[in-house]
Amino acid sequence: MGRDPVDIASMFPPQVLRQYALLADGERGALIGPHGDIAWMCAPRWHSDAVFSTLIGGGGAYVVTPCGTRHVWGGYYESGGLIWRSRWITTEGAIECREALAYPGDPGRVILLRQVAALHGDAKVRVLLEPRARFGHYANGHLSCHDGVWTGRTGPLRWRWTGAADAVPVPSAHGAGEVLVAELVVPEGERHDLVFEIADELAQDLVDPRTSWAATEATWARGHPDLHAAVAQRDAGHAWAVLRGLTSTGGGTVAAVTMSLPERAGANRSYDYRYAWIRDQSYAGLAAAAAGATDLLDRSTGFITARLLADGPRMRPAYTVTGDVVPGEEQLGLPGYPGGTDKVGNWVNRQFQLDAFGEALQLLAAAARLDRLDADGLRAIQVAVDVIGERWRDAEAGIWELDDRCWTQSRLACVSGLRAVAERPGLGLDVPAVTTLADTILADTAASSLHPDGYWQRSPDEPGVDGSLLLAPVRGALPRDDPRTRATLRAVHEQLVDDGFVYRFRHDERDLGEAEGAFLLCGFMLALAEHQQGRHWHAARCFERNRAACGPPGLFSEEYDVTQRQLRGNLPQAFVHALLLETAATLVPPDAERVPL
Repeated sequence: MGRDPVDIASMFPPQVLRQYALLADGERGALIGPHGDIAWMCAPRWHSDAVFSTLIGGGGAYVVTPCGTRHVWGGYYESGGLIWRSRWITTEGAIECREALAYPGDPGRVILLRQVAALHGDAKVRVLLEPRARFGHYANGHLSCHDGVWTGRTGPLRWRWTGAADAVPVPSAHGAGEVLVAELVVPEGERHDLVFEIADELAQDLVDPRTSWAATEATWARGHPDLHAAVAQRDAGHAWAVLRGLTSTGGGTVAAVTMSLPERAGANRSYDYRYAWIRDQSYAGLAAAAAGATDLLDRSTGFITARLLADGPRMRPAYTVTGDVVPGEEQLGLPGYPGGTDKVGNWVNRQFQLDAFGEALQLLAAAARLDRLDADGLRAIQVAVDVIGERWRDAEAGIWELDDRCWTQSRLACVSGLRAVAERPGLGLDVPAVTTLADTILADTAASSLHPDGYWQRSPDEPGVDGSLLLAPVRGALPRDDPRTRATLRAVHEQLVDDGFVYRFRHDERDLGEAEGAFLLCGFMLALAEHQQGRHWHAARCFERNRAACGPPGLFSEEYDVTQRQLRGNLPQAFVHALLLETAATLVPPDAERVPL
């Protein structure tokens, strides 16, 4: 190995999103590309700056890849968790690299486990390590090796690496700092462990890979819900694992691992989703309730309860997983993922979203139904009811975080939440008053936002239908046989469905797919709506169509480009996995009664 500068970013450029696999431990996540390159990881927490960020044009990566031979890529998750096996078939044999973030995660210390296995023939792999804090701003330096253990620093973070004692420091092409480069030969049938740690301050004890792997396997095995009655059991179990991996010990579930991945190339629609949205958290909790995943339900309930009690009418649409304020949006000066930008932070911190209070009530009602609501949860219900009573007439940003209007979906979400808690005895509510409030909101919304054709339109001044309006009857805002329910379902089919995929709303006169990608969240909402109507064949078809919109690792983004069959937006999108899990746990066999629209 020479001393010429190494440019990891050029050697391992960004791939299409469908090829990335996810590692997550509840406190942070990493994306691994098909060539064994960890192209994205923030440390030490979800909302921290990235130390591996080649995905968006920053610096830093960690690579384990076959060397000296042609190869093709594959991979799979071990059942029931987020332990990934990168797999390469080479001209000389077969190599696997078992990958995981040690689970459960320590909020202050990242432990990244990689284990190279020589399945057929000797495994020859090249390993490159270059952590660069603050999205590549800080160099990788202060390198030292003692007793086979490498240590170093990047910005405020310290790191430690075992398993590559013979690595050689090589100058980085990014300027200051060095890349550690090693070539490993693992004899056929054997395995070799690599352990990387990074933290503000490292613990004195070295990580024993065998112990850490065993603990990670055991933790993933615990708490797995019984999904034998669900359709698509394997995908449902994977959706649960993704949600669990995205959920912190403090209860917050991040909307996605990544930031700035474009929803549409060159359209300036790139956002930072490394935060916990109240709406998304509610969807995750409701999915957990439907699937019997009580650990996720309890965490979601606890997180939202704390936010309601702390902030009341000032509850924000999103928080960090630690319950802090989401930072404002700014740019980093990086190239970004091709077609995207480099935005960090999110302007959601300045918005009011009425529907979040309705969604929170739906979650708390589900927790009460399962007898998993404590005294704080009861107080949080009253807070949400009071806020809705005070603010339901206010203009707000809505589910899609647009300009402030009286969005129909937000009002109907509140009706659903109010009805859900009113139906539960023992919550200490003035039930007649809560019921009257729900009826009043519904009547006012019908007077202002019911289209002449009988369907719910987006707002008083937006006559088109919206895919999110499918969920209101499913959540109990109005009955399944209400004419408005069926008219809205028909309108969605006529205006927003193309080849089994559903779009949010019609932007203009362009074809649906020219304005944006299909919205997978709405696709699973349609499956639930069809199921509610007893149209079980249609529900199953929609479910199958949308669950196929992923790559080999089974991860879903927010949008799906139907024409190119590519993922668009941040990855993985928690609320899509949540609705997949809920739908899988809800659908019934296709020979049930069918009711025409």
